[in-house]
Amino acid sequence: MRKCIVTGGAGFIGSALVRKLLAQGDTSVEVVDNLLTGHARNLEEVRDRIVFHEIDIRHYAPLAAAIHGADTVYHLAAIPSVPRSIREPVPSHEVNLDGSFNVFHACVQGKVRRVVYAASSSAYGDTDVLPKEETMAPRPKSPYAAQKLMGEYYASTFHTCFGLDAVALRFFNVYGERQDPGSPYSGVISLFMRAAIERRNPTIFGDGEHSRDFTYVDDVVGLCMKAAAASNVGGQVYNAGNGNRYTLNELWRLLQTIEGVDLPAKFEPAREGDVRDSQADITAATRDLGHNPQYTFEQGLRRTLAWYRTQF
Repeated sequence: MRKCIVTGGAGFIGSALVRKLLAQGDTSVEVVDNLLTGHARNLEEVRDRIVFHEIDIRHYAPLAAAIHGADTVYHLAAIPSVPRSIREPVPSHEVNLDGSFNVFHACVQGKVRRVVYAASSSAYGDTDVLPKEETMAPRPKSPYAAQKLMGEYYASTFHTCFGLDAVALRFFNVYGERQDPGSPYSGVISLFMRAAIERRNPTIFGDGEHSRDFTYVDDVVGLCMKAAAASNVGGQVYNAGNGNRYTLNELWRLLQTIEGVDLPAKFEPAREGDVRDSQADITAATRDLGHNPQYTFEQGLRRTLAWYRTQF
């Protein structure tokens, strides 16, 4: 059986990827996670089917030992928060940049066949042109965005200099089951869903007219696996989005309709580092990787909300 490593596999995207890999039946799945932002409960029902390494990617020796001999490494481990990278820049840098360097170096030493790196659409920053294409010049607005962009550069240079077959996917705004709404740094959809279920008025930072390419988690993990299998994509960067965009006001109106509530949002000043609008051009990912999103925004919201109802 081929060995696959998922760094950050206890996170909400990573744990969804772990389940999808296990469903293939011909894959040995191992998770590397220090549980800083992930949760052991996300893997509870599949724990006996995986190997779990409680390792911090900032620590090279145990990381390299776990990665050695893997066929594919999906590098999702990160501190995934723009506000947190501004408030706590040092750990954000250490995990997102130093840790990613360690992963790429360990993959070279461990003779890994393919690395799929979770990059971020935040690298684009604010642009007048939408949708955002991979050929556009990056304009990061936060330490997090700069760190994830540098991770892309490392993936590319490790490909050029050391022959590492690495491909980067710029995740847009991913949402879905197991996204933690209990943190102030959580994704907006998880916070909105908890507010709807608990009949609370949500908080929107800014005027609510900023827009995002919200992408359901199953579509993202499907693209990760397609990126792992595609030919001749080493050193490349692709958008991992749906190609649509919705404002936060539209999102909250749709959630209220689905849940059958009327809860006006509260508005507070916009947060530092937030991008105004985001939308992916998925032409390249469709052409080279076979990207084919399966879920509309409303379908993904309904599936996610059904899961949150069981939790709160």
